[in-house]
Amino acid sequence: MSEFKYACPVCGQHIKCDSSQAGSVMDCPTCFQKITVPQAPATDEQKFILTGSKVTEKKTSMPAAAAPVAAAEKKFPAAVLLVALLLVGAAGAAVLVFQGKIFSRPGPVAPTNQVVSHGNKPNQKKAPPEKPAAIAPPASDTNWMLVLGTNAIPDAPVAGRIHAQDFIAERASFSTNGTLTIRAGKSGAADFGVLVFFGGAQAESLSGQIINVMTNAEKAARVQLRWKEAGGAAQRQDFTNGYAMRLEFGALAKNRLPGKIYLCTPDEEKSYLMGNFTAGVSRPKALGPPAAPKK
Repeated sequence: MSEFKYACPVCGQHIKCDSSQAGSVMDCPTCFQKITVPQAPATDEQKFILTGSKVTEKKTSMPAAAAPVAAAEKKFPAAVLLVALLLVGAAGAAVLVFQGKIFSRPGPVAPTNQVVSHGNKPNQKKAPPEKPAAIAPPASDTNWMLVLGTNAIPDAPVAGRIHAQDFIAERASFSTNGTLTIRAGKSGAADFGVLVFFGGAQAESLSGQIINVMTNAEKAARVQLRWKEAGGAAQRQDFTNGYAMRLEFGALAKNRLPGKIYLCTPDEEKSYLMGNFTAGVSRPKALGPPAAPKK
């Protein structure tokens, strides 16, 4: 007995068998189809891969139904047959008349997820995607160093920690008395944030300036931290030296003063802030014309 290979006619899988299995039925190991093994090649050197044939199920033919046995013919009077036909016709007409009333079909149901629109504008609006929440930098000695290094200030909104509480700036302003305020919350009292007092300097004099304050400075701009205790009591702490701060102000334009800040204070909680801001600049109210002297 000599071995030879043949291909599955369904998936092309090569299958090895011997000449004694020619004509038998095998299962393809890949597609599990039943295949009839082809005849072995005439020579031992097989130049071409033979192809088996798929086994098809033979359909069994049902025996023809036996012809119905003719019933014995019975003769009915013609008048009785005519009355029966009239009754059948009347019943059919009644069914057609009352079909719509008794067996009514429901109309098509509109899909529930369809948006009903008026004109060209749908009455449902998609909600805008939510902005990712800002995250304060982690509290570590890497951020609080009291040293003005050469590392760039992060290009992100001002964030950090004030008295062991995570802080994320939501508003910055520069008042007419020369005070820079970076705070949490957009309205109400500024009870969580930092204030830097420039002694009456105006925003124009700080535009484009870089300010570096080292811890060994004898006296520098007053820095005030503001926070609330667990009971809700407002707290403040001032520093006039011993802190490290770097301020990089951009160009003043349209009453907006951009800037970047890096601040570390020498409190026990190791408070620090870093990031960028854009402060809205307040302007003094214009004075009206002097009142005319009374006659």
